[in-house]
Amino acid sequence: MTSKIATVRHALSTFMAVAVSLSLALPAQAQGKVAVVRDAEIETLLKDYATPVLKAAGLSASRVQIVLVNDPSFNAFVDGQRIFINTGALTAAAVPNEIIGVIAHEAGHLAGGHQQRLREQIAAARTLAIVGSLLGAGAIAAGSIAGSSGGAQAGGALITATPSLVQRNLLSYRRSEEMNADQAAARFLNATGQSMQGMLTTFERFSRSLSLSGVQVDQYQISHPLPRERIALLEELARKSKYFGSTDSQKLIDRHQLMRAKIAAYTGGASAVARLFSKDRGSLAARYGDAIATDLAGNSAASLQKLDALVREQPGNPYFHEFRGEVLIKLRKTDQAVKAFAQAVKLDRTKSPLIRSRLGFALVASGKPENRARAIKELRASLQSEPDNFSAYWSLSQAYGQAGDIGNAELVMAEGNFRAGNAKDAKVFAARALQKLPKGSPGAIRANDILTIGN
Repeated sequence: MTSKIATVRHALSTFMAVAVSLSLALPAQAQGKVAVVRDAEIETLLKDYATPVLKAAGLSASRVQIVLVNDPSFNAFVDGQRIFINTGALTAAAVPNEIIGVIAHEAGHLAGGHQQRLREQIAAARTLAIVGSLLGAGAIAAGSIAGSSGGAQAGGALITATPSLVQRNLLSYRRSEEMNADQAAARFLNATGQSMQGMLTTFERFSRSLSLSGVQVDQYQISHPLPRERIALLEELARKSKYFGSTDSQKLIDRHQLMRAKIAAYTGGASAVARLFSKDRGSLAARYGDAIATDLAGNSAASLQKLDALVREQPGNPYFHEFRGEVLIKLRKTDQAVKAFAQAVKLDRTKSPLIRSRLGFALVASGKPENRARAIKELRASLQSEPDNFSAYWSLSQAYGQAGDIGNAELVMAEGNFRAGNAKDAKVFAARALQKLPKGSPGAIRANDILTIGN
């Protein structure tokens, strides 16, 4: 009997492991650790892609965040009010429409409330599995009491089968939601006058990957419909759309290529840029990627020459000025870097807090007393727009330190660590700040709050 009880416990523990893995499956990457990439140029472009689609989906573009993940695979997923897109998807997509289709699909998940319904399905599945395991345990016990080995074997089979059945039910549910998201994406693209050709290209890529893998795919063991099924559905929907032949504007394509060049340079260097633009190595994007790769390879002086040429060609591009500022910082030409970042801030229509924080950093790096007040102003404004930028807190703390305001320097580090989830360090800096700030001042009150939160 003891061994039979152990069998029941093993079956229950096996189910719980299955349930947990499935509960993480929809946003598996989102709930685990992901390497998030921050870049003003790429984030602005993705926001421009997403805004009309989100509006068509009845979602607020200001509330849905597009997050870039440093991963070479072609993938995207949702978690909460965020859409995560891998760098691999951006470099693989030849035209904007392919990524816009991906965003439309993920918007379908958000608009359909699929995450909440999946949690409900998982909760129901967990109950079903536990009940099934208990029924199996009852069959084992009844068989044992009656002296029937057949009853015990049947109970053991039921325990073994239950997790598999639960898993298949959940995967089937997820496949249906994926199909629903595809159909929703079709509606959003039609509403915004955009083609579904990009979505078809994406699924055809998946289909080729499966056919080349040499693996026999069990459709009951995957959470997404097989690509050929999705392609058939999307082709039917796409052909009915009057926008099927629509193409992206040349301006948008140019921005897309600049983005791909930047990612290629950062992830694979000059060779990756050369491969990506092997048919058009003289294009603006190819030269942009080459300039970035040259700097990353350690030759900042040569990179600056290449960037100067790009700026002369497109003086109104804020991101050329932004990267030029980064190169100038490396070359210890901080005064010129300040001017480059200031020009980037001026030209940036979105007023990205990321660029503004780099201007503040350059002002701090200059070490000049006359730049301290301006540095504090720029960094505080950046953090007001984006309060989770830890590097901006570090720069602001440095600026206060240069100005001799040690109390606020400590407080800023306390705030930065607090927002980054480093509670221990946050309290250390808050305690230091509290010793230096005037009693009853707003800064002292905030320092005390950080010290007492979680106690």
